Amino acid sequence: MGNLSAAVYLDGEYHSIPKDPAGEFPRSTLAAGAVLWRKQGEAIEVAVVHRPHYDDWSLPKGKVDAGESLPTTAAREIYEETGYEATLGRLLGKVTYPVKDRTKVVCYWLALVSAGEFQPNEEVDELRWVDLDSARALLSYDVDVAVIDRAAERLASATTSTVILVRHGRAHQRRNWAGDDDRRPLDKKGRRQAEMLVPLLLAYRPDSLYSAQPDRCQLTAAPLADELGLSITVDPLYGDEGWENNPEQAQRALEEVIARGGTSVVVSQGISIPQAIARLGGLFLDDIEAKKASCWVLSFSEGTLTGADYLTSPLPVK
Repeated sequence: MGNLSAAVYLDGEYHSIPKDPAGEFPRSTLAAGAVLWRKQGEAIEVAVVHRPHYDDWSLPKGKVDAGESLPTTAAREIYEETGYEATLGRLLGKVTYPVKDRTKVVCYWLALVSAGEFQPNEEVDELRWVDLDSARALLSYDVDVAVIDRAAERLASATTSTVILVRHGRAHQRRNWAGDDDRRPLDKKGRRQAEMLVPLLLAYRPDSLYSAQPDRCQLTAAPLADELGLSITVDPLYGDEGWENNPEQAQRALEEVIARGGTSVVVSQGISIPQAIARLGGLFLDDIEAKKASCWVLSFSEGTLTGADYLTSPLPVK
């Protein structure tokens, strides 16, 4: 079962979302989907799909496969149902509704089309690109209209850069390590976490990769670097050393990453990540989580933080 954010940053504050979004219901089915969108000139269009089996108009979505994270499911279902490759953006939240004797729990993201072309398939026989008002009129279900309303709010401020702060995977315990702490490597679970982070992060299509100095950070970044063919820019300023010794310079280093645009992954540590989020968002909170192998997906509009989604470890919930 996939993991979801523990908190999402909306309208200048954090709102709580369960880590296990299906766990609040005794019998549930977990799914993920997206508001797939593109720009036509200055106009924004979203994709609405027709499912012949149900004879309805809905948003692309599907059930979580065993071992998948929710972002991975969303990206896979977009491609399978529409033929489009997409870049995940801000988390829109979740909707719930009854299906027979179960509760369907669907988590939605914004997703920007990057390539592909629609081909009718067994699940979807028609796709229409429409404006937001037309989507509201065409969709068969009120819960989907509510998702479109959330998407419209998020799309009102364009995301110019995304920075994903990743805490390194689990390392060998400090008390059992006699050497330089920066050389303390990932343990077996940590190596598995690093591998599982790859499909989760690929859903956001990162184009640059950064790491703090410790080996456990660089080893967490390595599988993603191999998959994308990217080099890793290593700097102590991205980790605890930088934030403890020179927080202003560490903040400037992250601001430079933000200013470059695109989507960047920064593998960091447990002390620095909450400090970075607090400073970048202007919010100084005591409860910013950063568990091992977790991710904070930070969205910026011209340097201003507009969204922060927390994703727990990509390892499946047992």
